Amino acid sequence: MNEPIQNTAARFRGPNSGIVATVFVVLFFAGLMPVTALGVMPYFPGPTASVNEMVAFFSQRQGGILLCAFLQFGSAVPLGIFTMSMVARLKSLGVRAAGADIALFGGLATAMGLVISSCFLWAMTYPGISQDANLLQALYRVSFGLGGPGYSVFFGLLAAGVSVTAGLYKLLPKWIVILGLVVAVAGELSWFEILNAKLLPLIPLTRFPGFVWMIAAGFSLSKQRNTAVQR
Repeated sequence: MNEPIQNTAARFRGPNSGIVATVFVVLFFAGLMPVTALGVMPYFPGPTASVNEMVAFFSQRQGGILLCAFLQFGSAVPLGIFTMSMVARLKSLGVRAAGADIALFGGLATAMGLVISSCFLWAMTYPGISQDANLLQALYRVSFGLGGPGYSVFFGLLAAGVSVTAGLYKLLPKWIVILGLVVAVAGELSWFEILNAKLLPLIPLTRFPGFVWMIAAGFSLSKQRNTAVQR
């Protein structure tokens, strides 16, 4: 049973998924710096913020918002590459399970959500938008929906698809599989943040442990390929 996997893995050519994941995390974090508490005040308003708080932020922090939109738009590229390379790597190692395709759907949906959310942020930096409270609030809500639960729910599918599949085929260490499943559960539950803003912490509980999972899973699965070639 191992022989076909070894031969197939030896023919696989693709980027190191751990390096690609690291590039994504660096870009995403860099995008957060100008608009969060790590930067200057005021910082990005939460979903329960008043219209006045939204207007104040988007009126005063246009440069930071534009930089955030630029970097997070760019981060969607390595996220998409990570998704495609992880799924291709799983299949090259002999995986024949729906989990790989679920991961593909989740990862690409997350990347596209980042692109669209960033475009809404970019639009909100244009003159006159921040002075129109109704338009600003509508654009903000859509952007937050895409970048909040829209990110975490679909990222959860990516984590679940890779972790369950790799766990069944014993391609990842148990701790990475367990971490991926925890991230996946938090991600799927974050869907309910749309109904109750008190569940907002589920989004960072998906996002930041998810960064660790991405990098660990990417490097580990890349080593699995190398090990298969050497055996």
